Amino acid sequence: MEPLGRPGRMTSKERVRTVFAGGIPDRVPINYMANAGIDARLKAHFGLQPGDDEGLRQALGVDFRGIGAPYRGPRRHAEVPNRIVDPEFGWHLRWVEHESGGYWDFCDFPLQNADEAAVAAWPMPTADDYDLSRLEQDCGTWNGYALHYGNPGLACIMNTAGFLRGMEQTFVDLETDDPAGLLLIDRILGLQLELMRRVLARVGDRLDFVWIGEDLGTQRGPLISRELFLRHILPRHAPFFALAREYGLPVMIHTCGSSSWTYEDYIALGLRAADTLQPEAAEMDPATLKARFGGRLVLHGCISTAGPVAYGSVADTVADVRGKLSVLMPGGGYCFSPTHALQDNSPTENVLAMYETAHALGWYDRPPL
Repeated sequence: MEPLGRPGRMTSKERVRTVFAGGIPDRVPINYMANAGIDARLKAHFGLQPGDDEGLRQALGVDFRGIGAPYRGPRRHAEVPNRIVDPEFGWHLRWVEHESGGYWDFCDFPLQNADEAAVAAWPMPTADDYDLSRLEQDCGTWNGYALHYGNPGLACIMNTAGFLRGMEQTFVDLETDDPAGLLLIDRILGLQLELMRRVLARVGDRLDFVWIGEDLGTQRGPLISRELFLRHILPRHAPFFALAREYGLPVMIHTCGSSSWTYEDYIALGLRAADTLQPEAAEMDPATLKARFGGRLVLHGCISTAGPVAYGSVADTVADVRGKLSVLMPGGGYCFSPTHALQDNSPTENVLAMYETAHALGWYDRPPL
């Protein structure tokens, strides 16, 4: 297996820390997210075993690694025929086929019609159910990489509540201040915040940033009103920012769709980086983001999983990556990443071209390949 790219003068950790600190690294940091189908094809291309996630990240030259505490508690929710039932929180998933594969879709919504008492009685984990024993070892294993705690699901309010209440009811809950819906949100966030507190107490000094998420835009504009955002979303995210700040850790937020309308409010909380950056969504094109937020936010993403990497040719993919790098690299402040998990309909050769181009053209301190 020949990894993509070539060695740099910085480690992955140094590279990402330099970008988050406002400096210019040796090359653009690179990240990776993918659905199971394309992930398996990439592993086969590099001659890796199906479960070799680390081998694939090394082959693609990925600079980031996530640190977490796996669930070790009991199954709190019974299994249901023809469904996957999450053992921790009890949401249901069903398999949906499509022409390039399939995916597990949330369904049934067992708390959709629940009142406050039913939500209060719904079985959920405690922070004691998570295994923190490998945190130091994992930090040592990936010591040279940029380490983050969390992911787009940490502190995510609307999606996570929607897994159990359904999205329509979740929006109604927020608009009407429904006690049952708000209790569900606060129970989940309370657990997440306590678990984050315990993780940072053990390895916060070895991490590089915290990653949270909230989908806040459609393709055309805001998903919710600014008033609703200020009433229910931003105040519930503030404790996560405050906790990260206690350990000197920057925060990156994943926001789908047209979400830049929230960035000034998050910057006031201490936001350092914005993820996803769907370039086809309103007010999210690279030039606009660079002009408005360059120097104030690290921009992470912008390689659309609904663009040339999925629907174009290798040449289209190369041109797309080249164009995004030309806009987002100058002055630093950019991390290369797909906007979301690469989808199963993305041809393997396009994904490889995407990463090969980033490695070829993403250098600051040497000529491109």
